[in-house]
Amino acid sequence: MAISISVVLLFLILAVIFLRSGGLKFSHALVCMLLGFFLAGTSMAPTIHSGLTATADIVSSLHP
Repeated sequence: MAISISVVLLFLILAVIFLRSGGLKFSHALVCMLLGFFLAGTSMAPTIHSGLTATADIVSSLHP
């Protein structure tokens, strides 16, 4: 749960930065948000979740 909240916050911050810099229009952000909601309801959602979890585990195990 903590990983998904932090990923959502990261994407929200990036979307706000892109919106303010003019690189992302509001309509594009809305389409991306709707795509995420619809994608979460598909049968691919568990696969995407496990892939993101595995990636987060790999990144968290790296030591500089």
